[in-house]
Amino acid sequence: MKKILLLLLVANVALAQKAGIQFRQIPVAAVFQEARRANKPVFIEIFSPTCHVCQSFIPTLEDARVGKFYNSKFISTKLDINQPTTQQFLTSRHLFVPSLPLFLYFDPQQNMVHFAMSNNSTDEVIRHGTNALDPKTRSQTMQSRFQQGERSANFLIDYAMYARITRDTVANMAAMNEYAHQQSSATYANQTNWAALQKLVLDYENPLFQYMLNHLDTYRKAYGAQETQQVAENILMSSLYSGRGAQFPISKILDVKQGLIKIGIDSKVSANRTLLPEVNAYFRARQTAKAVERMDNQVNSNQLTVPEYLYITRLFNRSSPDASDVPTVVKWVNKGLALKPTPKDQADLYYELAEAYRRGGKTADAQKAAQKSMELAQASHIDTRRNVEQMGKLK
Repeated sequence: MKKILLLLLVANVALAQKAGIQFRQIPVAAVFQEARRANKPVFIEIFSPTCHVCQSFIPTLEDARVGKFYNSKFISTKLDINQPTTQQFLTSRHLFVPSLPLFLYFDPQQNMVHFAMSNNSTDEVIRHGTNALDPKTRSQTMQSRFQQGERSANFLIDYAMYARITRDTVANMAAMNEYAHQQSSATYANQTNWAALQKLVLDYENPLFQYMLNHLDTYRKAYGAQETQQVAENILMSSLYSGRGAQFPISKILDVKQGLIKIGIDSKVSANRTLLPEVNAYFRARQTAKAVERMDNQVNSNQLTVPEYLYITRLFNRSSPDASDVPTVVKWVNKGLALKPTPKDQADLYYELAEAYRRGGKTADAQKAAQKSMELAQASHIDTRRNVEQMGKLK
């Protein structure tokens, strides 16, 4: 009798373990095929086996009540963030994962309709699934709800996170600017707004961040010097290298540089980080002399390698708005050649030298440099099609 009871207990435990969400262990494409056949949406948990928070969710996701709900409403799978196939899937859907675990909900055609960063409780996990099924509450409707005037603080935080996940920087900035304007400056440094700075703010001009930048000691005392610097650095660099940042005027790029210095980044390191954005901003403003001055200062204050000389000469040959930079580009090429590069790199440098002379109207010098590049390329068994094309332009 005891053995029978023991066997029944083991069977009941096994059944209980299977009572949770039935995650398909098949390729994600096959999951969506199944979803289309069943006419059900898809639930995906993005996780990592080394994430302790993810591990803590296992009992919740294996709960019978959670399983009953999800198994009846969704086709489910879980994807390890560390796997290349997961990264490929996320990239194909233009999705970013800010933290783990992340719950994503899709229609059968692979359109994301909802996301959740859940508290670890059965009620919460079921609530997120319920919201995903309701067109009025799912994340997919947030943009239209924002446009129609919804402005509660919780909604703005959720919308900003949805925008982060879907890589919509413009929407994120709009939501977080609206959120910041709702806050009293007396609450800017509280735990909630600190979390917003850590996870949501991408714009250095956001009032929350500007307050932080001007009250660094307050944040250092409350949250630690290293963490404060890391959060501030992330926001400054996110601003600089965003799609919007690629169109910043020079004044805003210099603001970012000064911000980096203010939070404790070495001035030389800060200058290195903003070098290319500054030069490109000068190009956009057709201020070639300032672009040349900025880059030449960088050259003179650092020991550049041959690949670096090649990079900057290519940059100016292809992007400079006029030919006033040519004498300096020629100087950079000669500095690169003085480093005794390989024949292949010499061929590349002479090619750029010919381009610079061509842009400057010095056809004879351009032809000589082009011929030298051709000879070096032939000797190194490098494809000479670009050299042939270049020499054709110089005839």
